[in-house]
Amino acid sequence: MAINQFMRATLKALSYPELLDKKNGYRLQRTMVNAAHPHMLRPFYKIWDREICAEDHTIPVRIFSPEVSGVFPVLLFFHGGGWVTGNIDSYDKVCTDMARITRHTVVSVDYQLAPEHRFPAAPEDCYLVARELFLHSDLLGITPSQITLIGDSAGGNLAAVVSQMARDRGEFLPERQILLYPATNNDHTENSPFESVRTNGKGYLLTSKRMVDYMALYRSCDEDLNNPYYAPILAKDFKNQPKTLIITAEFDPLRDEGEAYGQKLAQAGNSVEIHRIHDALHGFMSLNPSFKHVKKTYRYINAFLNAPCDSFGEVIAQTEEARGQLEKESVQPENQTENKEVNGLEP
Repeated sequence: MAINQFMRATLKALSYPELLDKKNGYRLQRTMVNAAHPHMLRPFYKIWDREICAEDHTIPVRIFSPEVSGVFPVLLFFHGGGWVTGNIDSYDKVCTDMARITRHTVVSVDYQLAPEHRFPAAPEDCYLVARELFLHSDLLGITPSQITLIGDSAGGNLAAVVSQMARDRGEFLPERQILLYPATNNDHTENSPFESVRTNGKGYLLTSKRMVDYMALYRSCDEDLNNPYYAPILAKDFKNQPKTLIITAEFDPLRDEGEAYGQKLAQAGNSVEIHRIHDALHGFMSLNPSFKHVKKTYRYINAFLNAPCDSFGEVIAQTEEARGQLEKESVQPENQTENKEVNGLEP
C-alpha cells in the first residue's frame, strides 16, 4: 500500500521526537522502547539466558531455538536502537519469530549501551561474543560455517563492523552476514553525501536529527567519526568480507548509505545482494511477520541462508522499485556474473 497524504501526516505526528536533552532524554526513550515491545508468548518458546565473560564485565546473551530439541544453524543477532536504546528483552518477539521462520537458533547479544558505555564498547562486546561462538561452535554441535551474523539498524552497523574486525584481527572469519537497514555512515546532517538523509529525514518515524543525536551519544570523541569501526563505510579495505545480504527500506534516511555499503563490498569482489523494500519504513522488521514487508524480507533471508556459500565475487543488486512488481520478485541464480548491473543498482 502506497503512503498517501493522510498516512504521511500520521507518520509525521508519530515521528520520534528530538532528544532535546541528550544527557537525560535517552533514558525516557529506553523506557518507551521497552514498554512498546512486550512478548506475551515467550513461555511457549525454548529460550536460554547465558553470559559471556569479558575482562571487566559480563555480556548477557539470549538463545532462541525454533524447536524444543534439535541442532540448528545459528544467527548471531545484534539489536538496533541507535547504540543507546533496545536490549534482548525488547527484541524477544523479533528473535522468536526469526528463529521460527528461518529454522535457525538465534543468539541475541545484550551489548553495552551508550552513553554510559561509549564507542568502542558495543562493537568490542559483539566481537567478543562472536569470537567465542566461532571458536567454540562445536559446543553447539555446529561448524563455524553454520554461523551467520545479522543485525538491524545500529545492529546492522555492528554486524558489518564485527566482520571487518574479524578480518583485521585474524581470529575467525564469518562466511555470511545479513544487514537490515544498517547505519554505515558518520554524517546524517544536511551535508550527508546520501540523498535519503534529506528526502527521508523527516516524517518517517526515524529522523535524521535523531540519528545525529544517537551518534553524538555513541562516540567517545570527534576522532571516532573517522574510525571505520564507528562508520564501516569509511573503511579503506573492503576485501575478504562475508557473503552479504543487505535489506533497505524505501522511506528510511539510512537507505542510501546501506546500499552504498553493499556497492563498496561488491566492488571489492565480495558476493552481495541488495534489496530495497518498497513503501517500507525504518524498523519494519519489528512488525508482525504477517505484514507483507516482513514476509518478503524473510523470503530473501531464507533464500540467502539456504544458498551455497562458495561463490565469491558475485553481485546481486535488486530494488523492488526497479522491478515494479513487488510480488513477482525472485532471487537471482547463484551463477550471476561478477559485477553485473542488475535491476537498476550499479555495483
